[in-house]
Amino acid sequence: MIGRPDSCVRRTRKALFRKPAHQSGMALIMVLLSMALVVMMTAGMTRHQSVRVFKAGHYLAQTQGYSVALGVEAFAQQILVRDFESDREANEYVDSPDEVWARYAAVLPLDDGGVAEVQVDDLSGRINLNDLVTPAGQVNTQTRERLMRLLMALEITEVHVDALIDWIDPDEETISAYGAEDGQYLMANPPYRAANQPFVSVSELRLIEGMTEDYYRLLRPHVAALPVSGTGINVNMATAQVLRSLHMELTDAQVVAVIERRTEQRFLNVQDFLASPEFAGLGLRPDGLRLNSMFFEVVSRVTWDERVVDLVSTVYRSQQGEVSTVSRDSGQKNRITKEPFAVTEG
Repeated sequence: MIGRPDSCVRRTRKALFRKPAHQSGMALIMVLLSMALVVMMTAGMTRHQSVRVFKAGHYLAQTQGYSVALGVEAFAQQILVRDFESDREANEYVDSPDEVWARYAAVLPLDDGGVAEVQVDDLSGRINLNDLVTPAGQVNTQTRERLMRLLMALEITEVHVDALIDWIDPDEETISAYGAEDGQYLMANPPYRAANQPFVSVSELRLIEGMTEDYYRLLRPHVAALPVSGTGINVNMATAQVLRSLHMELTDAQVVAVIERRTEQRFLNVQDFLASPEFAGLGLRPDGLRLNSMFFEVVSRVTWDERVVDLVSTVYRSQQGEVSTVSRDSGQKNRITKEPFAVTEG
């Protein structure tokens, strides 16, 4: 009987401190929710970190590839320097399609199993769009007529040369009824304005009034957007369509005959070119014609570890044989088109 009050006290204390069953369940749910939240946050942080690691790795790989492409560009520049030195030794400053740099795309193996490809494309055998307007703002009649004939040879009927002139000249008045200025371009969707400055890239042709993608692809191989005017056309490198543009009365058959003769023996002076029987009686003048090239495109493609880096560089070779880079573009793809030529060590 003496111990019973203690037992009652203990039972009373347990009753006072005992948690209701529903409170224990809520506490468990809260713990589980907290754990789930922690797991979700951890997974999100892990995924975010993985994306950041991937981006950093991709950026590093692209940077490395771009650095290799710059090295490939320097390799191509050395090829052009050696070509100039060879011409100087022979005292024949002539560039023609039969030269190795013009015929092939070099393929260079990389230490990590990748490969670098590079080809050099001549730009001086094309019509320079920026020759349409002189530095003084006047229309160059000779270039205008050549471009008109080029468009005719390519059967480009919806684009007029005057629209190209209006794109370059500094005023906002159309040169003729065939021109195009802000009035036409502001009605486009989306609207834009005429550049009113020299072409920076041939790709600007896509913005010209009347230009379609098919027309652009037809015209692109025969024109260039050089940073200077008055460099002339290299008749040894000129395409058949560019040769057709030299005179209205030239036919396809005549141009083919000139190219065949050029293939057998490149022209060593402009007078030999003008003396071709196909030009007899046409009154062609040597103005704006040359035999060597000053501007080139260096097209590089670096492939390694399932990654590809493209680089197209415009380079200039001076009359002293010094080669420098004018511009670079990493947005052009699939530009390697020439037959590959493997370059081995040594």
